[in-house]
Amino acid sequence: MKKTTAALAVLAAAVAPAHAQFAKPEDAIKYRQGAFIVMGKHFRSLGDMANGKAPFDARIAAADAEVLAVVSSLPYAAFGPGTERGANTKANPQIWQKTAEFNKDADDSRAEVAKLVAAARGGSLDAIKAAFNPAAKTCKACHDSFKDSDAR
Repeated sequence: MKKTTAALAVLAAAVAPAHAQFAKPEDAIKYRQGAFIVMGKHFRSLGDMANGKAPFDARIAAADAEVLAVVSSLPYAAFGPGTERGANTKANPQIWQKTAEFNKDADDSRAEVAKLVAAARGGSLDAIKAAFNPAAKTCKACHDSFKDSDAR
């Protein structure tokens, strides 16, 4: 687990200034979509345990938490200028028109995901259950406001 945490910390440091690393808007779109896919997989894994859809395994929960700890902050750097348009993006143009609201929703989500990460790291199913729904609500709120249901 310590090796995983160290590797994820290195990854986070390497991609922190990600917005400067995109040669084209399409690269940023792919980057944020990939981060959301990875985030969703590990978030769902914790949710399945919290909701009794999968057996609780503290080791798996902690591993999911380690991934979420890093990946949950990655996609937001890839919402820069020029990334509002592109093939297969579901990003609602409101992101760029209501940037303060989008950033607040992203901050709220990251804060609740951090609580879920802490709960999962602690190894208590009850703590994960208590933290999961508030985190899920912040994800849903952002999706409701800033994600189009139809790809463009």
